[in-house]
Amino acid sequence: QVQLVESGGGLVQPGGSLRLSCAASRSISSINVMGWYRQAPGKQRELVAEMSSGGSTGYAEAVKGRFTISRDNAKNTVYLQMNSLKPEDTAVYYCHLRSALMPTLAYWGQGTQVTVSS
Repeated sequence: QVQLVESGGGLVQPGGSLRLSCAASRSISSINVMGWYRQAPGKQRELVAEMSSGGSTGYAEAVKGRFTISRDNAKNTVYLQMNSLKPEDTAVYYCHLRSALMPTLAYWGQGTQVTVSS
């Protein structure tokens, strides 16, 4: 069993920055993908950014150039640096972890609220 513990969410003004962190209680595979999804009320959950243990990254078009995903594999931790935040970024952000070799082995964090508002 793996638990994903998130931190860093909160309230920020437009143009501000936040850094989200997500630590897995243990590694599930040496080859895996960790990432961030978000879901706003009335909208589907969408992928924000992801990064494989090998260093490959992917970003949603809406956040390219503003958000940066990074990992510390030794700590089983993934980060999301969010800059130039916009009200449209307001959502619950969820950490996700899956094995690249066995994708059915996957876990979700509890979600952390990010609110961008004046």
